[in-house]
Amino acid sequence: MTTTDVIELYKLFQENGITVWIDGGWGVDALLEKQTRPHKDLDVAIQEKDLPKFRELLEARNYKDIKLEEARPHNFVLADYKEHEIDVHVLVLDEKGNGVYGPPEDGQIYPASSLAGEGRIDGIEVNCISAEDMVKFHSGYELNEKDYKDISALCEKFGIPLPEEYKKFRPSL
Repeated sequence: MTTTDVIELYKLFQENGITVWIDGGWGVDALLEKQTRPHKDLDVAIQEKDLPKFRELLEARNYKDIKLEEARPHNFVLADYKEHEIDVHVLVLDEKGNGVYGPPEDGQIYPASSLAGEGRIDGIEVNCISAEDMVKFHSGYELNEKDYKDISALCEKFGIPLPEEYKKFRPSL
């Protein structure tokens, strides 16, 4: 997924009244305001109310559901024939502006603060997950060197302490 692809899709959604928040690797790069590595997909968070129009716009561009065995109503992946992938995270905003992710009883939340991030991709301002919450979201799973590079760059730029679980990646002094 190239910078041009991301901006083209972001503008398409914006022009059609759909708010998306860039998440994942492109979200990190938006916060850093530069592309730091290639990305195989684009992660987005979107409100459930916008899902029908979102799907309609992407279906017109030949995007189809893939990874069906892993798909859930609140998280699925769409791809086109060029193998551009969009990993979709569906939210329902509550009265406090928090994004409820998945069944409410699961307690998974994108805090309102996480939806206040702003970044730039190729000079274009985009909504993205906030730096503090991006760091929080990148934990609780098997971490790799790519995660360390992303999170340490965010921590350095935004003055956020590096989470303890990432310290194992630091070179020995």
